[in-house]
Amino acid sequence: MTPDPGQWRQLTTTDRALDKLAGDLATWLAAVIGAGTPPTITAIHRPQSGGLSSASVLFDAEWTLDGQSRGGSFVARMAPEDSSFPVFRTYDLVQQYQIIEQVAAASDVPVPDLCWLEPDERPLGTPFFVMRHVSGRIPADNPPYVFTGWLAEATPAQRALLARDTIQTIGQIHGITDVATRLPTLDGPGPALRRHVDDQHDWYRWALADDGFPIPLIERGFAWLAEHWPADPGPDVLTWGDARPGNIIYDEFTPVAVLDWEMAALGPREIDLGWLIFLHRFFQDIATMFDQPGLPDFLRHGDVLAHYRDVTGHTPRDMEFYLVYAAVRHAIVMARIKRRMIHFGEDTVPADPDDYVLHRASLDAMLSGNYEWE
Repeated sequence: MTPDPGQWRQLTTTDRALDKLAGDLATWLAAVIGAGTPPTITAIHRPQSGGLSSASVLFDAEWTLDGQSRGGSFVARMAPEDSSFPVFRTYDLVQQYQIIEQVAAASDVPVPDLCWLEPDERPLGTPFFVMRHVSGRIPADNPPYVFTGWLAEATPAQRALLARDTIQTIGQIHGITDVATRLPTLDGPGPALRRHVDDQHDWYRWALADDGFPIPLIERGFAWLAEHWPADPGPDVLTWGDARPGNIIYDEFTPVAVLDWEMAALGPREIDLGWLIFLHRFFQDIATMFDQPGLPDFLRHGDVLAHYRDVTGHTPRDMEFYLVYAAVRHAIVMARIKRRMIHFGEDTVPADPDDYVLHRASLDAMLSGNYEWE
């Protein structure tokens, strides 16, 4: 039976016990802040609709220092333990912290206030960093926001406002200067786009092919990309990597915190634009498949590109390449997540390996030149 996409699904992300985690956080935080007694950790919980890569926990902490009461609401972002069947090969929490730090210093892009970075895995069993919690609301992935929730219930004008402000925020990220100097770990030899695609292909091999799960559709996608390589990718910028509303906290319909920088890299700005457009269409296509209206007025291909041009002065180009690239990258994500769900008994092995890709039909149509964006 095909699961109802409008219902929340249990997805295993970690096996860490929250009560032990609270105790370990209190012990670590006492040493970091120099408190005589461990802080009181309360309200510790995992976000209900968070991502499937790094593991995050939200908590409140209170302590006394120099006779003054201190504390607040925080988020700890941790690399996943090996037992959680991680999506990505590596989780460089130090680099993520540095990216957020530099974005805050070099732009008006809203990001959470950083508090502490802990690269040592001993306190919690994995590296982590802590940020101040930002109040607001996030369009859900599970179930997708096209089916239910505050964004689905908003008016078309409100969704258009959110879309415009989201695109403007992405343009601000792309406007950060001297990225290679600010973040030298993102730089490397050769063209940035080539490094980006090669890294994704390496990730595919690690996550699937070299582990005995080659996916013919994904391999066709990489072959298509090689045949349709842009003649001039243009200047490199800081790409957010996971550019979509589900990684932004909104106050009403205004972005107040951009989250999840683990996929950030140097590259053409069209990498983010392709991802933004495709990820919404991924959800919208699911809605259409289940005879649901979804949100056809939201983040439309032409609207995104036109507004990005208006706010940045840059006319996006070679978008067919970047849309296919987004679909191929997301195919790796979906196939790896399906493998993890099978590992934890939450899904079953498909008879056809291409069925590891939930958006199999749309990616196949893109590779054939038959997918309709408008």
